[in-house]
Amino acid sequence: MPNRLAQATSPYLLQHADNPVDWWPWETDAFEEARRRDVPVFLSVGYSACHWCHVMAHESFEDNDTAAYMNEHFVSVKVDREERPDVDAVYMEAVQAATGQGGWPMSVFMTPDGEPFYFGTYFPPEPRHGMPSFRQVLEGVHNAWTSRRDEVGEVAGKITRDLAERELSTGDAGTPTEETQALALLQLTRDIDPASGWFKGDTKFPPSMVIEFLLRHHARAGSVAALEMAEGLSGAMARSSLYDQVGGGFHRYVLTPRPGGPLVPHFEKMLYDNALLCRVYAHLWRTTGSDPARRVALETADFMVRELRTEQGGFASALDADSDDGSGSGRHVEGAYYVWTPDQLRDVLGEKDAEFAAAHFGVTEEGTFEEGASVLQLPDAADGSDDAERVASVRQRLLAARAQRPRPGRDDKVVASWNGLAIAALAETGAYFDRPDLVQAATDAADLLVRVHMDWQARLHRTSRDGVAGANSGVLEDYANVAEGFLALASVTGEGVWGEFAGFFLDTVLVQFTAEDGALYDTAADAETLIRRPQDPTDNATPSGWTAAAGALLSYAALTGSDLHRDAAGAALGIVTALGGRAPRFIGWGLAVGEAALAGPREVAVVGPADDPATAALHRAALLGTAPGTVVALGAPGSDDAEEVPLLKDRPLVDGRPAAYVCRHFTCERPTTDPQELAERLRG
Repeated sequence: MPNRLAQATSPYLLQHADNPVDWWPWETDAFEEARRRDVPVFLSVGYSACHWCHVMAHESFEDNDTAAYMNEHFVSVKVDREERPDVDAVYMEAVQAATGQGGWPMSVFMTPDGEPFYFGTYFPPEPRHGMPSFRQVLEGVHNAWTSRRDEVGEVAGKITRDLAERELSTGDAGTPTEETQALALLQLTRDIDPASGWFKGDTKFPPSMVIEFLLRHHARAGSVAALEMAEGLSGAMARSSLYDQVGGGFHRYVLTPRPGGPLVPHFEKMLYDNALLCRVYAHLWRTTGSDPARRVALETADFMVRELRTEQGGFASALDADSDDGSGSGRHVEGAYYVWTPDQLRDVLGEKDAEFAAAHFGVTEEGTFEEGASVLQLPDAADGSDDAERVASVRQRLLAARAQRPRPGRDDKVVASWNGLAIAALAETGAYFDRPDLVQAATDAADLLVRVHMDWQARLHRTSRDGVAGANSGVLEDYANVAEGFLALASVTGEGVWGEFAGFFLDTVLVQFTAEDGALYDTAADAETLIRRPQDPTDNATPSGWTAAAGALLSYAALTGSDLHRDAAGAALGIVTALGGRAPRFIGWGLAVGEAALAGPREVAVVGPADDPATAALHRAALLGTAPGTVVALGAPGSDDAEEVPLLKDRPLVDGRPAAYVCRHFTCERPTTDPQELAERLRG
């Protein structure tokens, strides 16, 4: 019989609806039930594409004896971290403080008041590698709750008080300076491995936000070292198995299972990674004209549209790492959809092309992954451009053959924040490479967010599924990244309405998420009260809500001339000044926004008839400008946009010809009618 999760909209929660565990969703009634029964709450947090979440579910939550013990002695609550990032953040902070590490599934035992007292992540079904079994943990927590309640209460109270005292402030650090940015670059050079181009460490996540900072720093300060590092990181990722060499798009991370061995990916594919990386590679092409960067940007955009787009026009959250191995046994294996053996290549390509593909993609008879299969990567310094026609033919045939394999599961909930990232990436990539279909995909996603995720007060719902909004309120990153996406879409399309919507969301940031000193919280002032109001300025897999909001506020101020929004951006950037020189890898987006602030940012008003090729040429030159954070407004004199977008107001044609005005703080240089001159002014 299904449990309470059968009524959930989250695909992750629905995966647990048939567990024998009597799961509750995160709701007040669950804690009331624990209080009534005088038992602790067991909180399990995960997400649909999480490999170890599936493992623990199969090993423990589907086991009848384990479930019976849980049901008797605990109230068990299951949370999708992608729906409730606030709950995840608060308790992950406690897990990391107590254990020195974190991850998913996250396992937390707490009092009926939500105060945590015992933590962990994945627990095996039997003791293993020094870890207790999950059953041992359950029994130990139950015994402590029944026989040492006072001690449990003291621990829970202390942890809760410690968390509550972790209040961040921007202080009087001020906005980032030349010194802040230069010191951040110096720190990054110490972390890079020049031989591989990657940052040091066995587990390698894509440093999207750091690369954006490096590109902007190069553009503004002329740093050759910054550009070389950006190119090295981008090239290493694109050649490795982090990148899907057949279908485009990026996996979550890669690791080195043995010294000197090949990089092996964790095969889940997340919308946020691919949106961020699509935009980064498009910006790398904009800076360098690199053909490999162009290829990766377009292939990643095409992957998102092909495999993540929903029927309603939004973008699904993720593809699972695991899929059916095709053996007929029903066994699910990580990476089964993506790996190849030499025999499989021969079956699809024939002997000669299979030999070519094996050499090109590093497929060996011994295998570089598991059970004789190989992950695909470009060995040595290959970039995919050698014998391009043959490579393209091979990739096309492999992609068609792979499409016949059992596909990984898809988490088809639409997350507002990540769709905002996708909108920015697709709009700009479509504009750069003359792909109006990508711009249209961005517009359709933006339309879905307005129709489904936004209520009559311009408040955002965090998620939707099948065109129906979820119950959870948007958090700071939702407002910030949706505003960022809408502002990019306004720059590309010239449709000022997207800038207006961005203004609505940023006004909510000012009212609901901003402290008196300019610091930012991850949840709104009127959101559900947790044991701590989450507040994290550092990047994780995505830009922090704090620095994403700073960037969107700065862009909106450049578009409208609003001192209120510019001052709020400046106050928020104080945290970058405080952290940028010490931990640049964890505040890369803040550093990128700092570059925009140091550059102005540039404000470009392009005025001219929409159907005039001269207007289009100026508009394209403006979009391709590399000056950090450049904001572009497009409109014809006398049009609604020209009247309603402050940057366009009172900007006439020049001698009857389309013109571009380059400004800072609404103080403009002499207008130009020459696209080449405009490009020169916007080189950074």
